[in-house]
Amino acid sequence: MDKASYTDRPGRCQPPAAQTLAQIRAPLTSLAGIGPRLADPLKRLLGGAEVLDLLLHMPDSYIDRRERPSLKAARPGRVVTLAVQVMRHDAPQGRNQPWRVIVTDGTAFADIVLFHQARLSQMPVGAKLVVSGKLEAFGNKLTLPHPDYVLPEERAGEMPAIEPVWPLTAGVTNRVIGRAMNDAMRRLPQLPEWIDPPLVARERWPGFATALRLVQCPSAEDKAPERESGRRRLAYDELFAEQLSLALGRQAMRARPGRSLTGDGHWRAEALRRFGFEPTPSQHQALAEIDRDMGERRPMLRLLQGDVGSGKTLVALLAMLRAAEAGTQSAMMAPTELLAQQHYRTLSALSPVPVGLLTGSVSPSARREVLAGLADGSLPIVIGTHALFQASVTFQDLGLAVIDEQHRFGVKQRISLGDKGDGTDVLVMTATPIPRTLLLTQWAEMEVSRLTEKPRGRGPLRTTIHPTAAMPEVIRALARALDGTARIYWVCPLVSESEVLDVAAAEERFALLRSRFGDVVGLAHGRQETRVREAVLADFAAGRIRLLVATTVVEVGVDVPEATVMVIEHAERFGLAQLHQLRGRVGRGTADSFCLLLHEDELNPIARERLTLLRDTQDGFLIADADFRLRGSGEATGTRQSGLPGYRLADVPGADDLREIANKDAAVLLERDSRLVSARGLAAGRLLAIFGKEDGLARLHAG
Repeated sequence: MDKASYTDRPGRCQPPAAQTLAQIRAPLTSLAGIGPRLADPLKRLLGGAEVLDLLLHMPDSYIDRRERPSLKAARPGRVVTLAVQVMRHDAPQGRNQPWRVIVTDGTAFADIVLFHQARLSQMPVGAKLVVSGKLEAFGNKLTLPHPDYVLPEERAGEMPAIEPVWPLTAGVTNRVIGRAMNDAMRRLPQLPEWIDPPLVARERWPGFATALRLVQCPSAEDKAPERESGRRRLAYDELFAEQLSLALGRQAMRARPGRSLTGDGHWRAEALRRFGFEPTPSQHQALAEIDRDMGERRPMLRLLQGDVGSGKTLVALLAMLRAAEAGTQSAMMAPTELLAQQHYRTLSALSPVPVGLLTGSVSPSARREVLAGLADGSLPIVIGTHALFQASVTFQDLGLAVIDEQHRFGVKQRISLGDKGDGTDVLVMTATPIPRTLLLTQWAEMEVSRLTEKPRGRGPLRTTIHPTAAMPEVIRALARALDGTARIYWVCPLVSESEVLDVAAAEERFALLRSRFGDVVGLAHGRQETRVREAVLADFAAGRIRLLVATTVVEVGVDVPEATVMVIEHAERFGLAQLHQLRGRVGRGTADSFCLLLHEDELNPIARERLTLLRDTQDGFLIADADFRLRGSGEATGTRQSGLPGYRLADVPGADDLREIANKDAAVLLERDSRLVSARGLAAGRLLAIFGKEDGLARLHAG
């Protein structure tokens, strides 16, 4: 494909030759047709309130209105554009019947079907019109129900030949987005190229602005391969911005000076005595790798990968005790208060040195005591949530930062905690194994240690799959289990991207099971007050509640070895990695355990493949790779944790390969231009601004 054949082609949305981003950082309300009433639902749909957010809102599909057959040759079931003349209006023959506008093009007749009489004014008798919509057959008649476009013949050029179909929300129509998109595209500046020129030439990609026009405002002359080329280029832009931002973070982390932390092992030995078990071979290996890193005069950056229940917390404690033996402090950051409290209880029982807790719910007096201990060095270890980031938290000497559940934190946050100390070592842990591709890209700045075994003494765990129709049988099986001493989780389905609806589903299931089994049933969800939820979880751990109905709040941080049954309702709605995490809440003791996956009666092939894989393996690394292949990787520097929809533009086939190319390209750019001051480097800075990743650039400029 010849780039010149479409780059300068005129279109409905031709951008100006400006060089500033100011016009696309303007509010949505500055766009044609977007007033305050539409701005709020549009902001929720787009995830932002700027013109740029609309420009990055990708279509799901396209409607091709270029097919213009005669009525005689037209085929029902297709979108067609017809040149017709109105013959007459037929009034409804009864209540709830439509109006019919009889039209012809001289070869045949058709009925335009309308339920809203007001539209008749668009189609006066005798008028020559161009109409477009889906043609249908009703008996021996051709019908066009509620056409998408009705235009006088002389205004036919106003109809888009190829119309994008965007994701919508209540109150926002495709026509509204199309009108606003035309206005937004006119504001898009022509920007200097940030992609390596040989790569642009090899892939035959258009420029950024042209790619957006091809995708958002295609013209009649644009061919599908051109549109796909533009879409792929935009996907690469987002992935390149991500990889460049990550690379800037790595550069900043590697530039920090480090120091050697060594110890004599006496506190470690005491912790292992309290633990009562010999570490697994992979725990020994991980500790040896961590010790080697901590002993070097550069900051440690190590990722500890461990499947559910593999013993990461013990390894982290032993690493923190090494830091304590070296005379420094350690901080462990968890993504939720629930998990932070779980770690606090576990570490307090094993650690021979004091451990503090710093979360949003600790009392003012306890908070003051912890802050004082961190400031004067008398508190060697602290466990906390994002509260550890606060400016009021100061350490006398932070030697080691441990970050749990790495997929909840980005590079910026990893750096922020490390900045609390001087040359702080960083150990990142994950209970969600990371696919190889992400190791090569998003986490390439880190050395990796893997825990491949589970601690000794764990009982077997069996996973089974059941249709929703088998619910009565499942409940009878739970009744038999509750006749004994079983403790059971029942995880309710994800209803939508709404925690409110998820909670409603959990409350409904709780009511049903409570009516069947009585007071042994409890309820836990994220909208409860923390003290209420904690009380329920404590009752479950103590056995006062034996059937816990919950949302995904139990995904991490809940450790009840006596729990032996996990029921996951509508399991097909969850990601594989999340299902694996939920399943990991059982099988933590010595007894046999079971995970029951309930699914809707009719499963599509991909959903069946996912659930079958989970049934057949407990290998978290295999599951992670399958989850990446089936749903995508999630977003390293954002909030979405699974699926390429976590990106705005990069949800395209082959994004995995594009990410690896972007990773290498970002590394090459910084190797040649570490300060991003060349023409391409400055252009790349604009790319970071477009995708909201200016933090990496700000850190670079701050030195």
